[in-house]
Amino acid sequence: MPLPPEVAARAFILQDLSTGMTLASRQPDQTVEPASLTKLMTAYLVFQALQANKLQLTQELPVSERAWRTGMTGASRTFIQVNTRVKVDDLIKGMIVQSGNDATVALAEAVGGTVENFVDMMNRQAQAFGLKQTTFKNPEGLTAPGHTTTVRELSVIATRLITDFPQSLPYYSQKEFTYNGIKQPNRNLLLYRDPTVDGLKTGYTDAAGYCLISTAKRPVPGNPGATRRLLSVVVGTASPEARANESQKLLNWGYGAFDVVKLFDGGQAVTTAPVWKGAASTVKLGRTQPLVVVVPRGQAGQIKTSVVRQDPLMAPLTRGQSVGTLKVQIGGQTWQEMPLQSLDAVPSAGFFGRAWDALRLAIQ
Repeated sequence: MPLPPEVAARAFILQDLSTGMTLASRQPDQTVEPASLTKLMTAYLVFQALQANKLQLTQELPVSERAWRTGMTGASRTFIQVNTRVKVDDLIKGMIVQSGNDATVALAEAVGGTVENFVDMMNRQAQAFGLKQTTFKNPEGLTAPGHTTTVRELSVIATRLITDFPQSLPYYSQKEFTYNGIKQPNRNLLLYRDPTVDGLKTGYTDAAGYCLISTAKRPVPGNPGATRRLLSVVVGTASPEARANESQKLLNWGYGAFDVVKLFDGGQAVTTAPVWKGAASTVKLGRTQPLVVVVPRGQAGQIKTSVVRQDPLMAPLTRGQSVGTLKVQIGGQTWQEMPLQSLDAVPSAGFFGRAWDALRLAIQ
């Protein structure tokens, strides 16, 4: 693995979202305070509510005194006024572009009924993501005892937001938003410096330092039409300028130090495996999406692959069911393991077919 650059931060992680691979990290599992990076989970639940038609972008929500007061207690606010009504779309822009704590609480109350219920929803969603070290105490990210996470788990939340709700990215790439006559810029400086950066979120508290989750999408050299998305999580830097510089450094290194190699097309068979008790005797294994890996620059010629199957494969099999693993090695060392899927559905055989295969298996 190429050595990453020196990064002046408490902890960081760099993920290649095109392949799911971690390219570099330092203290990825150290407990940290997420500050306003918390709002990524809040946004996830808001977009989830929109998808389920529990909220509408044009819907106007009431501003409670609690939402207004939360805005007053932090540096980040949208300047919404108590006892007024604000469109959901404007509250989302206030939460994402301006990092408004008041807009965030107004959305949390709308989705959860109360802030307390919404925080319970945040923690249940964290558990559903498989997060073990993340606990939320509020939806906006103000310092609270036990309100903690790690950069690795923040990268999971950010990845799920991008993957499950790609329609959120235009909000995160918006450079400014005006509400109540007050224009505020997006604090993500990379949006102004790097045209390939389209998100994602800044954060700051005294305890957390200056934090930034950034993501960029750039074309793959020599592969027309293909793109590659990286995600960087940097926490605990010294200033807004530092969090931008260190994040840019990581992104540029991630794009420059690795080559992208497509091993198989989407739907292409990597191997064919025998199936027992099925209407078909074999099934093709591969991926519905292209099988792509990133490797250290110049080492593509050293790639070797092998297949590990979950034998014996028993019908019924559904299309897309994980039934094996593709091991990718470089120089004799395991580089990455990728799940293989059944490319076709294989229903169960009839009674006599199942009985015959059961007998064959018994005498093997």
